[in-house]
Amino acid sequence: MLGICRGRRKFLAASLTLLCIPAITWLYLFAGSFEDGKPVSLSPLESQPHSPRYTASSQRERESLEVRVREVEEENRALRRQLSLAQGRAPAHRRGNHSKTYSMEEGTGDSENLRAGIVAGNSSECGQQPVVEKCETIHVAIVCAGYNASRDVVTLVKSVLFHRRNPLHFHLIADSIAEQILATLFQTWMVPAVRVDFYNADELKSEVSWIPNKHYSGIYGLMKLVLTKTLPPNLERVIVLDTDITFATDIAELWAVFHKFKGQQVLGLVENQSDWYLGNLWKNHRPWPALGRGYNTGVILLLLDKLRKMKWEQMWRLTAERELMGMLSTSLADQDIFNAVIKQNPFLVHKLPCFWNVQLSDHTRSEQCYRDVSDLKVIHWNSPKKLRVKNKHVEFFRNLYLTFLEYDGNLLRRELFGCPSEADVNSENLQKQLSELDEDDLCYEFRRERFTVHRTHLYFLHYEYEPASDHTDVTLVAQLSMDRLQMLEAICKHWEGPISLALYLSDAEAQQFLRYAQGSEVLMSRHNVAYHIVYKEGQFYPVNLLRNVAMKHVGTPYMFLSDIDFLPMYGLYEYLRKSVIQLDLANTKKAMIVPAFETLRYRLSFPKSKAELLSMLDMGTLFTFRYHVWTKGHAPTNFAKWRTATTPYRVEWEADFEPYVVVRRDCPEYDRRFVGFGWNKVAHIMELDAQVRRQKLREVQGHGNSPELSPLQHGCALHGAALLVGVIPHFIHSLSHSIIHLGIHPT
Repeated sequence: MLGICRGRRKFLAASLTLLCIPAITWLYLFAGSFEDGKPVSLSPLESQPHSPRYTASSQRERESLEVRVREVEEENRALRRQLSLAQGRAPAHRRGNHSKTYSMEEGTGDSENLRAGIVAGNSSECGQQPVVEKCETIHVAIVCAGYNASRDVVTLVKSVLFHRRNPLHFHLIADSIAEQILATLFQTWMVPAVRVDFYNADELKSEVSWIPNKHYSGIYGLMKLVLTKTLPPNLERVIVLDTDITFATDIAELWAVFHKFKGQQVLGLVENQSDWYLGNLWKNHRPWPALGRGYNTGVILLLLDKLRKMKWEQMWRLTAERELMGMLSTSLADQDIFNAVIKQNPFLVHKLPCFWNVQLSDHTRSEQCYRDVSDLKVIHWNSPKKLRVKNKHVEFFRNLYLTFLEYDGNLLRRELFGCPSEADVNSENLQKQLSELDEDDLCYEFRRERFTVHRTHLYFLHYEYEPASDHTDVTLVAQLSMDRLQMLEAICKHWEGPISLALYLSDAEAQQFLRYAQGSEVLMSRHNVAYHIVYKEGQFYPVNLLRNVAMKHVGTPYMFLSDIDFLPMYGLYEYLRKSVIQLDLANTKKAMIVPAFETLRYRLSFPKSKAELLSMLDMGTLFTFRYHVWTKGHAPTNFAKWRTATTPYRVEWEADFEPYVVVRRDCPEYDRRFVGFGWNKVAHIMELDAQVRRQKLREVQGHGNSPELSPLQHGCALHGAALLVGVIPHFIHSLSHSIIHLGIHPT
């Protein structure tokens, strides 16, 4: 007992000495820096012989002062070593409580000044403390594969963009699905000072496919191991993140931690906050070998240049091969192998403060990682339960996550102050076109709309469909906004074929749609429906842009261009596929009209045959579409003839005709200058007819290679619609099957 008390007194004395001597030293320096009541500058410029203040006595005093400062610094270093030894000799029960009072490297955030971009430390050499350069590019690597991961990574990116003050370079190791989705997203996002490069994850499968893995991430969960080979050889350092990460601070603060690495440290990792690697979670639990609690690989700092020199590739492969002889497979993918390597080579790791990877699951010690939620920097949702984890601050974490989940991504398109973006031809052309517009023009807002680049997220939900081998497959194409979501289930019940939909939503509405879809058995049972989110921007509804987005990502040879308010007759999908063969659409320039009808009733006994439909027409339950409002829109369909027709018949184009048609996939796009309601389909059908007339004229004149002629020369004004090049229909045929509008004005 006496020995323990003496040890405590020594520890206390050393602590007080360490605190008091620097204070006395600086008092001495402060007092000595005054001469006759006036401060004496220690600036090197003022100590030169040319300075009027320079004297031999002041020079001697300065030299004496510098010697004394060096002596004090040596004493401080000795006391620090003594204090360190005293801490090492502290009783075990005192060391056991140390995890609750984290030091600078163990992390509450109070003592670390990284929030200002400065690497904290106790060194007196303050001038050597590194900072992140103002316009230094920060490199971030993420492995992302599949539809769900592509959606999840957007929240991570938003949180990084929200706080960032530096240019960013994302290195995305992605499969073909994720690359298509994210390439389109970033191209249409147009965030300044952000560069994105993709690396084919499928080409890397052979590097890790030999490793048996039980983790739900599958083979992609092992690809962090091969980043030294995958990323450019001139890239020296990179931050590696999981897709389920949310940043609560500027990522530059984490980038600055690289300057703390010493010696052979090449991996920056946070200690694992669960008991997984301690092997006591359940009976016969056998985790992979790890150093203590092990390390979590949701956030990694990689010094790539040093890892390559250490032959990292050979190091982790040999370790994995040896451990797999006993373990048979990995349970936590790359994390198991990283920890096995670290177990043998602990010098590789620079231990990050735990607030750089606060791991949220029911069995973690994350609550011991911080005193207050304001200390947190990175939150890791590494539980399958995600927002439902047990934590006393779970509401704070949930609100932080939802904030970025529903945050308007358009607001992140801000320029970095003082950091010019790299020249972008598309952006420069866009700015030039906008500058040429006359703001006094009454139609300025309409003209400006066609230059608006709408952020687009393709395949927002899982999509899986293989077109029929007979090349007759037809995709229903439509667009909608939030107020038409109730139509989705009904359309899926009426149309069993593939569907391509463009949804015009805000970020918050996109999440409402996601919850709606995931809660619908009808929608979740359909994998052949492609949902493409076009995010809201501006005051107009870009109806034709939405149609073009949906059309562009059709994977079948033919498209049925419809509207979300229409329900196809049961069996229309199979009927159209048979009609494609009957009318030889593959080899002739034709389109098929699907006659449209409407009802003012929301509840309708849907007709199962043409005979039932005719009966409902006679009873006044149904009407030909827009008969009382805009007769000219569908009059050329010739409903009188349709009533008695048993086979498709030819229809001639007339002005203001806007039928719903089945066309080949290479049909011209809609003119995106049409926004809101009116004339958008009329212009498209007129475009088809104009191109047909030009083609017929060339055939008659025998000038197959003659230049394009103005549609005005053929008596069909396009009302300003642009001429689009493509294969177009020659004849239009009306079919027996139909679609019915449910009493709602079309979008």
